[in-house]
Amino acid sequence: MAGCASATLFGLTWPWPAVPVVAVVGLAVGCWPILTEAWADARRRRMSMELSMLIAIVAAAAIGQWVTALLITAFVLAAEILEDLSLDRGRDALTDLMAFLPQMVQARVDDTVVTIPLEQVRVGHIVVVGPGGRVPVDGAVVAGDSTVDQSRITGESMPVDVSVGSTVYAGSINQVGAVEITAQRVGDESSYGRIVEAVRQAQSSEPPAQRLADRLAAWLVYLALAGAAATYLVSRDLTATISVVVVAGACGIAAGTPLAALAAIARIARTGAFVKDGAHLEALSAIDTVAFDKTGTLTGGAPAVVRVESAGGAPDQLVALAAAAESYSEHPLGLAIVAHARDRGLPVGRAADFVYRPGLGVTATVAGQTVTVGNRALVPDAPPEDAAADAATVVHVGLDGCYAGSVVLADPIRHTASQAVAELQRQGLRTLIITGDRAATAHAVAASLGIDQVRAGLLPEQKLAAIDSERAAGHRLAMVGDGVNDAPALARADVGIAMGGGADIARESSDVVLISSDLNDLVRAVAVARRARRIVMFNFAGTIAVDLIGMLLASFGLLSPVFAALVHVGSETAFILNSARLIPRRARPERDR
Repeated sequence: MAGCASATLFGLTWPWPAVPVVAVVGLAVGCWPILTEAWADARRRRMSMELSMLIAIVAAAAIGQWVTALLITAFVLAAEILEDLSLDRGRDALTDLMAFLPQMVQARVDDTVVTIPLEQVRVGHIVVVGPGGRVPVDGAVVAGDSTVDQSRITGESMPVDVSVGSTVYAGSINQVGAVEITAQRVGDESSYGRIVEAVRQAQSSEPPAQRLADRLAAWLVYLALAGAAATYLVSRDLTATISVVVVAGACGIAAGTPLAALAAIARIARTGAFVKDGAHLEALSAIDTVAFDKTGTLTGGAPAVVRVESAGGAPDQLVALAAAAESYSEHPLGLAIVAHARDRGLPVGRAADFVYRPGLGVTATVAGQTVTVGNRALVPDAPPEDAAADAATVVHVGLDGCYAGSVVLADPIRHTASQAVAELQRQGLRTLIITGDRAATAHAVAASLGIDQVRAGLLPEQKLAAIDSERAAGHRLAMVGDGVNDAPALARADVGIAMGGGADIARESSDVVLISSDLNDLVRAVAVARRARRIVMFNFAGTIAVDLIGMLLASFGLLSPVFAALVHVGSETAFILNSARLIPRRARPERDR
């Protein structure tokens, strides 16, 4: 292309002086990809950057401005190459996540470790991951202890200790010991697989901002053609008319908007969450209210011992006796007491004569003593429960028929909840709790997190009504939940956000998934979505300003076609690069020490 322009400049117009063959050949070759896209857009009755540039190229050639026509062609092709490279880099930032997984894995089959392809691993298979290996599936550790680096999938910077029962995610790096993992989610259903599938859908979706970009691009092209017609009617100057057509265009909008959306989704995926498509990213950037479910969202979703009240003996001894009595129980409160005793390293003795009384508690003989663990109906001499106990569950312990103490259990607040709520409020977002739990419990959690508005005791259909009332009041609402009962509300909200450890139906009904159930990932996702929105709006405003100023200068003959092309492509390149700032940097490969 540059050779064609040089040939034209030096007068190589053989054999027809008025029609330089080299320039014509160069235009025919260079304009072919532009022509094919412009023709497809014309058949759909859609104005596009390619169609507007094709008009400018033909007009320049028609008045003998061959250098201008060649330069416009070269600039348009260069801009498309830059756009493709930027989009490819954005896609690579996401697809590299899945490529990180091993192609071959070790699996335990009939007490023998065999090597099989990753795609042959099924739910329930036991996979073996050695030191330095990459975890290929989501699952639970069934043997071994180790430390894993989960930063690629959860964004957590510090290594995490895992042992039997710990959950690990595909894409984590096993750092120390060998572990055996029972596969719970494999392939496309794993954390990585869901991210990649979500990104595939995001690449083919058009967010509201992109549809707005298309409309604005069309209007700018129509404005350019109208301005060109007016310029010609007033001045009869073909050069100025062509300059008006060349300088205007919405390429920065049309190219920069999808790139910004794709790059933002990639960046959010790197931090530990994924957005299912570009439309949901746009909605997330515009929310002004975040509604939280309580159980399993702001709290861990499982009871845990928060306090032990002994009537006279040592608290640890009381817990050890209660745990021994509950050792055969499958009740969640009993399991929590046993887990608490083991976490504290207390000996859990053997129990005899175990009797479970539904709705009351258990009775057992431990070390020759009769131990009862349950409510006041089973331990009648237990003291009355205070008002604070409404936000918790009190289990009384009796020893040989006498009250010995109480174990207070509650659903503990997630350790990231307080910081996340505070940061969301700092960003100017309203926060509220919408839950089916008891009002006293919900208000206690809200008070500890600094949330003022609480709607408690709601059935699923009442949660829907609460979502509808918020939206009717003009709020753009994100709902965060994890359970089956949250699924309708997640689907009804402007943005449904599911905890990664929640129910499958909640994840399927949501628009955003917090893979590691870390609420700080929500904070980061909102921040990235808002940043993408600011970049897109800047591109909108910048394109309009550049086009209007350029058209004005061109209409008065102050901008030649060549400089008009330079302005057009230069502004488009600037706006594409502005969007490309969102693309996450590739992680540097680790070097052997």
